[in-house]
Amino acid sequence: MKEREANQKYRQELFWTMLAYGVVLVGSIMLAKPMEPGMARTLLLISPAIPMMLAVWAIARHFKRMDEFVRLRSLESLAVAAAVTAGLGITYGFLESAGFPKLSMFWVWGVMGLVWGAHSCLRCVFSR
Repeated sequence: MKEREANQKYRQELFWTMLAYGVVLVGSIMLAKPMEPGMARTLLLISPAIPMMLAVWAIARHFKRMDEFVRLRSLESLAVAAAVTAGLGITYGFLESAGFPKLSMFWVWGVMGLVWGAHSCLRCVFSR
């Protein structure tokens, strides 16, 4: 499969899984609000994890389709993002001990995705 075709297939797979995630997320929040706490509400509120796992699967499939050079560069960016996110997480943990507000785990992926994207963009800018 050519790189352009692989990228197009990845974008389609990721688009549909993220659309499903958005629909399930909004639906689960709206349906769970009036519900009493319990197992049914908990299962409903974690239901967006199913389409998110499909997105992870789409990303893993995309990595398998990449050639070795692109895969290596992408995984390097991911490793840098994981390291920076871990460093920031540990640092903020110490700040929480000093009285800073507690942050939700939802911040982790946001930070990691931002660093991953920034590293990939900076690599493109500085490799020319």
